[in-house]
Amino acid sequence: MSMFRFLPGIIIIQAATAALVLAVVRTPEANWLLYAPLGLIASFLTAFWFASIAKHIKNDAVARLKEQSVRERERLLVSTEKAKNRFFEQAHKRLAKESSRAHAKANFKVGAAVVGAVGVGVGLLAMQFLTLGLLPLFAAAGGLVGYGVRARQETLLRKGKVATGLFARRQSTKLVKAGTSLPIPSLLKRGPTGEQ
Repeated sequence: MSMFRFLPGIIIIQAATAALVLAVVRTPEANWLLYAPLGLIASFLTAFWFASIAKHIKNDAVARLKEQSVRERERLLVSTEKAKNRFFEQAHKRLAKESSRAHAKANFKVGAAVVGAVGVGVGLLAMQFLTLGLLPLFAAAGGLVGYGVRARQETLLRKGKVATGLFARRQSTKLVKAGTSLPIPSLLKRGPTGEQ
């Protein structure tokens, strides 16, 4: 399609050349050196015109290529972002499934231990050992309450809430270093060999 842009220039240069040749043939007494500069001027003007057309064609092609590369880069960015999101979603699902499986196993073990302790306590009560029977029952109840409090704290932490009251985690106590105004006994000042 771009060759049709050169067609008017080619037709004009051919018409100018034909007019110059006819002018030289019709007037044989005229010197052809007079017509040669006219032919050169027409050729230079046409060459500049063709160069301008070629430059515009090149600029259009470069602009199209830039636009295509921008579209391609945008498409690649979108597809990599989708792939990354898919990967993170799959990893999150896998982690959630594994953590729920681990919690289920832990819950089963704690439940089995509590049922076992209750069974021992009921068995001892049935055998008339009241004190020994109440001991595993209270231990099981305490373990069950502790496990429930810890589960509630983890649930609140996962939701981003702060546990208050019974469910609040205790802060670790800070040790305070206190100085003494009493003199240090001489036995403490000596090293292990008795030297000062």
